[in-house]
Amino acid sequence: MPTQILMPQLSPTMEEGKLARWHVKAGDTVRSGDVVAEIETDKATMEVEAPEDGRIEKLLVAQGTEHVPVNFPIASLLTEDEASPSPQRGEDTARSAVGEGARKADESAAPSPQASPRRGDGETEQVMHQIAEQIRRNGKDGQEGRIFASPLARRLARELGLELKAINGSGPHGRIVKADIEQAARRAMRRPEAAEAAPAEAEMVEAGRAQELVAHRAAEPEAMPDKQVLALYRPGSYEIVPHDTMRRFIAERLTLSKRTIPHFYLAIDCELDALFAARKRLNDMAPKEGPRAFKLSVNDFIIKAMAMALQTVPAANATWTEQGILRHRASDISVAVALEGGGLHAPVIRDAEIKSLSEISNEMRDLAARARSKRLAPHEYQGGSTTISNLGMYGIDRFDAVINPPQASILAVGRAEKRPVVKDDALKVATMMSVTLSVDHRVIDGALGAELLAAFKAYIEDPVTMLV
Repeated sequence: MPTQILMPQLSPTMEEGKLARWHVKAGDTVRSGDVVAEIETDKATMEVEAPEDGRIEKLLVAQGTEHVPVNFPIASLLTEDEASPSPQRGEDTARSAVGEGARKADESAAPSPQASPRRGDGETEQVMHQIAEQIRRNGKDGQEGRIFASPLARRLARELGLELKAINGSGPHGRIVKADIEQAARRAMRRPEAAEAAPAEAEMVEAGRAQELVAHRAAEPEAMPDKQVLALYRPGSYEIVPHDTMRRFIAERLTLSKRTIPHFYLAIDCELDALFAARKRLNDMAPKEGPRAFKLSVNDFIIKAMAMALQTVPAANATWTEQGILRHRASDISVAVALEGGGLHAPVIRDAEIKSLSEISNEMRDLAARARSKRLAPHEYQGGSTTISNLGMYGIDRFDAVINPPQASILAVGRAEKRPVVKDDALKVATMMSVTLSVDHRVIDGALGAELLAAFKAYIEDPVTMLV
């Protein structure tokens, strides 16, 4: 029986991905470890390797297909000791060629990706969606009424007061995912209250038939605010650029952040003259070539200062969960990296509190380069304690950043500039930098946030203290 090449799960939270590119075609011979495809997630483009030697029998998912669930078959591979006729032209690419009985068994067990205009033919789409709907209705192992939902979807539904049983899942095996909850919430916000509902709906509400009401509403066409937006502009005066995977993910994450995290903001000014002097001295002393070479940036000092501040104020090095507050032992600092053409990555400097400035500098340079080419592995951008977002190089004086869930804080850094300041009752000129700390009030109260920012200021203004 042909070996199936599956959509890989590149991170614990990954539920689907985009098959960005095939490197092989049906009939090609491959060796174990050969790259056969590229998978695009919200953060990175990763390669899929052949699991063993053999010949590609079929490509089951078209290049460019989005919303492919993890563990969904994307290709079939005939090993060298298996015999199989060459693929027939026009044959349905979503079905196996090993016989009608095996085909039906495979189809009944396979999850279905969400519909995409670039995937296979219409017949395959219809069959697979019917299978997924049957799985959703019956539940896994045929248990009628069992609800499958991701932990995040369950938490969001609980926070928004939504009934999971009234929501159609679009994930693997009909699993309810975050996007389903958000869509249901948007639909509920657009709908009138029960008292203002149409007579048929009012009757359903009065009778307590909530599930029937949801099904009735789901059958109605979705509101299309895009039409109202487009009507405001002259035809031909714009172009529509479709959202890519990263842009959609950013929109969803930041919307979730502002909706569920109670933000508050603390700002402070830091003097950088001592930092600039230390940076110049260290860079002048640094080897220019070889494995020990480095060139420090202001951002390297900011990363180190924030890491040290979290160790000085350990109660702020935390994350909110429903079970309790996670107190992190290490200072893992995420650093926002802007990408050409839009979007961003936030690679993580692990254990930044125990790394030297030169180690942070070289590691950050490597991570940033691979972030811009979307070649980061999931463990390199997940799980930071806090994030640093520096827009100083763009001339921004100060700004308020949005917290990146599930973190509890983010430091927004403005530009360094010479300003008049008062020292010893005299007016002098100093190099100043404004920073703003956005804080999750569920985890960090006002006094605790102020203590963290004061610790950061102390380290950044006297960088020698970061070296001892």
